[in-house]
Amino acid sequence: MTAQTEDRPDIRVLVVDDQILIRAGVAALLRAAPGMEVVAEAADGEQAVALAAEHRPDVILMDIRMPGLSGIAATERILAAAPEDGPAPRVLVLTTFDLDEYVYAALRAGAAGFLLKDAGPQRLLAAVTAVAGGDTLFAPSVTRRLIEAFARRPAVTAGRSAGSLDALTGREREVLRLTARGLSNAGIAGELVISEATVKTHLNRAMAKLGLCSRAQAVVAAYESGLVTPGTGH
Repeated sequence: MTAQTEDRPDIRVLVVDDQILIRAGVAALLRAAPGMEVVAEAADGEQAVALAAEHRPDVILMDIRMPGLSGIAATERILAAAPEDGPAPRVLVLTTFDLDEYVYAALRAGAAGFLLKDAGPQRLLAAVTAVAGGDTLFAPSVTRRLIEAFARRPAVTAGRSAGSLDALTGREREVLRLTARGLSNAGIAGELVISEATVKTHLNRAMAKLGLCSRAQAVVAAYESGLVTPGTGH
């Protein structure tokens, strides 16, 4: 276990990958980094679900394609079983392709973002730190590109009705729409002439009403409901 700082505990990470060399390499990198603690390693989705419940990590690095229970199904189970008395783990899915259909499904399941397997060590450490702090892993513009690529598909766009947004206030809908357009909180604040804190409040309330647990999942919901049309941002 790495030494803890006086004011911030280590980020507790669960590493999930069926390829032992990748899993061991990622775990070794994290163990060598200050402020990181690898609480466990899992070789498949079933192990990931069990170990997440046992160790309650802050961040899970989750491979998508694994034999048996996939990373997507494991993500759904883990987030559904997260205790109400504490924060849910933040899931980063690991993938080989930046526009992978499985990545979209993982974001829809509630993952916080994705990381390419060829990312360098510093990128990996920065991603884990960012996600542990509540941020999305990738730039909003990348989120939008990814969502638009797959939200056009009929099987996906049929997943959420416009009526599901009826519970939102006008301002919450506007913040959700701008989030889906790829704007950061600061960009939304400038567009609506409100504070970033107010933007965060509106977005968090919208996500709570819709049963969403990540910004990326909120973007998916905006496209699937028709609040934003792929390719237009409107």
